[in-house]
Amino acid sequence: MTDPAWFKSSYSNNGGACVEVAANIPNVVPVRDSKDPQGPALAFSPDGFAAFVAAVRAGEFGEV
Repeated sequence: MTDPAWFKSSYSNNGGACVEVAANIPNVVPVRDSKDPQGPALAFSPDGFAAFVAAVRAGEFGEV
């Protein structure tokens, strides 16, 4: 199995609300809290992650 190559969101602002994504795992997009790198990760399908990002961009979860 390939180890995830994690990178921070381009919207991270060092304010403590950062997420990391790994794009090198086939057919899975894992997402984790950058403050807890040993903690759990959400595992999206590529289509599911694209839908999640589109919903965030559309403001469907309210303002953060």
